Amino acid sequence: MSDRINHECGIALIRLLKPLEYYLGKYGTAFYGINKLHLLMQKQHNRGQDGAGVATIKFDLEPGHKYIHRLRSNSDSPIKEIFNTLLEPLHEINERYPQRMHDIDWLKYNVDCIGELYLGHLRYGTYGKNNILTLHPFVRENNWMTKNLVLAGNFNLTNVDELFNKLIDLGQYPVETSDTITILEKIGHFLDEENEELYKKFKEEGFPKREITFQIAKHLNIQKILRNSATTWDGGYVIAGLLGHGDAFVMRDPNGIRPAFYYKDEEVVVVTSERPVIQTTFTVPFESIHEIQPGHALIIKKDGTVSEKQFRKPLEKRACSFERIYFSRGTDKEIYSERKKLGQLLAPSILKAVDFDLENTVFSYIPNTAIDAYYGLIKELDLFCNSVKQDKILEARSNLTREKLDEILKLSPRIEKVAVKDMKLRTFIAREGQREDLAAHVYDITYGSIRKGIDSLVVLDDSIVRGTTLKQSILRILDRLGPKRIIIASSAPQIRFPDCYGIDMAKLTEFIAFKAAIELLKETHQEGIINEGI
Repeated sequence: MSDRINHECGIALIRLLKPLEYYLGKYGTAFYGINKLHLLMQKQHNRGQDGAGVATIKFDLEPGHKYIHRLRSNSDSPIKEIFNTLLEPLHEINERYPQRMHDIDWLKYNVDCIGELYLGHLRYGTYGKNNILTLHPFVRENNWMTKNLVLAGNFNLTNVDELFNKLIDLGQYPVETSDTITILEKIGHFLDEENEELYKKFKEEGFPKREITFQIAKHLNIQKILRNSATTWDGGYVIAGLLGHGDAFVMRDPNGIRPAFYYKDEEVVVVTSERPVIQTTFTVPFESIHEIQPGHALIIKKDGTVSEKQFRKPLEKRACSFERIYFSRGTDKEIYSERKKLGQLLAPSILKAVDFDLENTVFSYIPNTAIDAYYGLIKELDLFCNSVKQDKILEARSNLTREKLDEILKLSPRIEKVAVKDMKLRTFIAREGQREDLAAHVYDITYGSIRKGIDSLVVLDDSIVRGTTLKQSILRILDRLGPKRIIIASSAPQIRFPDCYGIDMAKLTEFIAFKAAIELLKETHQEGIINEGI
């Protein structure tokens, strides 16, 4: 596998369908769009804390005025820094010229964050440097409004070298080889071609040059551009694009590896990486939010027309499991149910591991994202306890006394929060030089929650990748409580190999499940299997 920058990120796109005066009149603010974008990004901060970026497009400005604005940050609090930078000038305007806060024309020409089309991006780098130049959105600039392209996405392409060579075959001379630049230039190439074809067509039809620009904007075939661009792409991707004149699109890979959801009403079109953030931000029901279908693009034309068009033939649905197990917010109805089910399925194995001794076993979870699976586990353990209670009550029958009944009814899983995360850190994402030192200081423990030398401790983790924190921090910290034994259970399927289509972590040999498989082969004297594939 490659050692490129690979990441699981978040996007947020907003297209306002009404004139800006409409939002000022209905909601009392000219900043409805940027405020909603702020909420969408903040509620997806779980998807990116290494960096963030925002782009705004203003419709129908007079020539000579900048209509595309972009701001990026790789600070410790990138979302906060971006929106402080964008909104800080408004405080001075409000204090000195309060009447201008209601002057849409003045705001549109003088305030960067006022526009009709917004794109936000959050980055979580799992491997590589966190340079501001790697942050989305990327911009491909041109004096022709319809050739300007703003791009951001959640993706990982596996055949970047091949795509780079195809750009060279097309006559381009790219100065970078990253997947983001490759995608930007590939779409940009076919966007240019479409512009040239339409320019030639309308010129032959006798349109004056100035009018041709508006005709191109009206007739650009976004579906065709994306179909031609993505023919040879191999990978998992959700890519959002804005064109300078006001068209927009969000495209999803044919296998549906990366998630994308949208909502539309008469006022707004919204696209995000996660469904519940739309539900919360716009107060809309689950049923009103739709998933962009694999191999399709949601296309939003400048005139407000919205359609979902196929650009690649959909293939077997192969959603990234790590998205659903770890990155996505547990407030999503489907994600929440899935995570609880994963916890429930662990119950039989865990009961067997503790010899069904619930009286002397404490159940807990690490990290906080494991709580949904933990609820599922406890629910299943409760059902087991109820079954045991029923059997004992039926066995006792006529000999059942109040004291005996009280004793039987006491049976229930012992639940404690034995560890508390003391700092926000995903150690499998942290740079290698920092990981070991940070892992040793991630958690504090709850003293007195375990009876020393008597209780077994079962800790549920939702995803064990490298096992860095487990080995260097968690086991050592939990051992201070003095449990008779510690059992670590993971609700996620074993991650034995890199997933270059989903979240791509650096080295095969770092995965704890892979190491365990190798050790088991050695313990059982089956080392020959290790070399069979070589």
